[in-house]
Amino acid sequence: MKYPKEYLDEIKLRLKVSQVVGKTVQLKKRGKEFIGLSPFKNEKSPSFTVNDEKEFYHCFSSGEHGNIFDFLMKTKSIGFGEAVRTLAAEAGMQPYRFSNFDQKKDLRFQTYKNIFRDYTNYFNQQLFDQNNQDAINYLFKRGLKKNIIEEFKLGYVPWKNNFYDDLLKKYSEEDINLTGLYYKNDKTGKYIDRFNSRVIFPVNNITGDTIALGGRIIRESKLAKYINSPETEFYKKGNMIFNLDKAKDLRSKTDEVLIVEGYMDVVSVYASGIKNVIANSGTALTERQISLIWKFFPNPIICLDGDESGQKAALRIAERLFPLINEKNKIYFSIMPEGKDPDDYIKQNGKIGLLNLLKEKNIIQSFIWNYQLNKIDQNNPYEISSFEKEIKKLAYSIQDETLKKYVLEDYLEKIKKLTPIQNSRKNYKYFSFNKKKDYQILKETRILHQKRKDLSKIQIIEFSILFIILNYLEITSKTLEELSKIEFLSEKNENLKSLIINSLSQGHDKAAISLKIRKDFDKIINEINENSNIQIITQNKTDEKVSVLLGELIQDHKAQSNLKKIESLEQKLINNLDENSYSELIKLKSQLNGE
Repeated sequence: MKYPKEYLDEIKLRLKVSQVVGKTVQLKKRGKEFIGLSPFKNEKSPSFTVNDEKEFYHCFSSGEHGNIFDFLMKTKSIGFGEAVRTLAAEAGMQPYRFSNFDQKKDLRFQTYKNIFRDYTNYFNQQLFDQNNQDAINYLFKRGLKKNIIEEFKLGYVPWKNNFYDDLLKKYSEEDINLTGLYYKNDKTGKYIDRFNSRVIFPVNNITGDTIALGGRIIRESKLAKYINSPETEFYKKGNMIFNLDKAKDLRSKTDEVLIVEGYMDVVSVYASGIKNVIANSGTALTERQISLIWKFFPNPIICLDGDESGQKAALRIAERLFPLINEKNKIYFSIMPEGKDPDDYIKQNGKIGLLNLLKEKNIIQSFIWNYQLNKIDQNNPYEISSFEKEIKKLAYSIQDETLKKYVLEDYLEKIKKLTPIQNSRKNYKYFSFNKKKDYQILKETRILHQKRKDLSKIQIIEFSILFIILNYLEITSKTLEELSKIEFLSEKNENLKSLIINSLSQGHDKAAISLKIRKDFDKIINEINENSNIQIITQNKTDEKVSVLLGELIQDHKAQSNLKKIESLEQKLINNLDENSYSELIKLKSQLNGE
């Protein structure tokens, strides 16, 4: 149902953004704008701004941005239509009248929800009926208490019940059949309850309306352990997330949510006190589902069973969703111990035990790497070759171009590290590193990599530039102007750079310069040599290639410095929204993007 632009504009004309937002966020006037604590992130310093003139809000901490309709949709977790109707009423406007077709569909949906409401209420009561003691005992044995059973509206459908006839007193046969709660027996012509003899788990949409069910058999049977509602006009499995309607309320407190396999896993974990838990409603996790999850939680943790099938399922999910990740939306994996699911694990180890396990989560690119690597014989060059091709293929699938570059770079570094591991006396025959020198270089690279772990990227760049300056004074003397324009973040690095540049500019003897530097800056020179792999990269390189490398490092340093300035300016804008800072921020971002 598409609303005319004129109707939406009229609503925005009648309602100020601060008026709508102010009902949820406590705002303070600051210049032409309002400022307050973010409704999307748990923060102590306000980063959320509202501008009535420009008709938008912006959250610096989460990146959320939009108009009054967006705000209502994101904070209330409602659809666009409901947001429009709510704001139209607030603005004193009549609801917009759609076509007969749209109105009929809306009425069908209301009836659909009402049937599910009546059905779940009735069979929730049946769960506590004396005749169904085995059903409630089953849930109690699974560790669930009455308050959790009631919160999730769990129920039980006895084998013999006449609730279909009760529904017929209020609804038409056509409306009941639309829900998929019943199917017709071809021989008798009677309608049979799809969830007979099962504990039922209501599946709600994002606004909390039940639109489907999951069912679990409680006795030994040849029937499937779990079944789900069939897809209907209003229920699509690939769009639904079990318990997201409850979990979303925690988005201001955490950016993580635990994704488990089954309904019982969700309920058990939730009952333990970990309420940011969801399940993908009986389907393989789809792109639509992860996109919906990311709207509320940018760092979901997929936690599947620890058996082989669970791990394979995790890999399939990882490979399917890998292209979608970006700097804001990530995916993590935490695999249960062998033979355990989250329900089992939390019963044995409690809430603290599960939280400790989740601390060992792996980001998606690391999970894929580790899983694929463990499948191959690392002593076999053919398997390594195949592994490298597969891992590169996955990296190239990432849609975010910038992230693709860095993930690929990370993978390539890891692939390089595989080589010296293989190059032992035992496995020497597999590889062509016949010279001791080659092995030594690779070994040094690995050692340096370990040492560099605690250094920032800009620190490594500065060390690399300084190494070239110290060891290639002829090249440095030709790059004085460019070097003088950059300012090192580290004071000691800047002092060393300035001394060399000034000495060369004044025409001092290069040998004397080198001697003085190594005398006065012995400690920092040792640190540069210990923590920079540029010394390996420059080995046997011509002066021309080293000069090109220095130019690239200077450009990298400028980019990193701009990023630091951008972060500083964004923080400044939060506290003081002045035009000069904003203009400078835009300029820096344009430079960074090469515009």
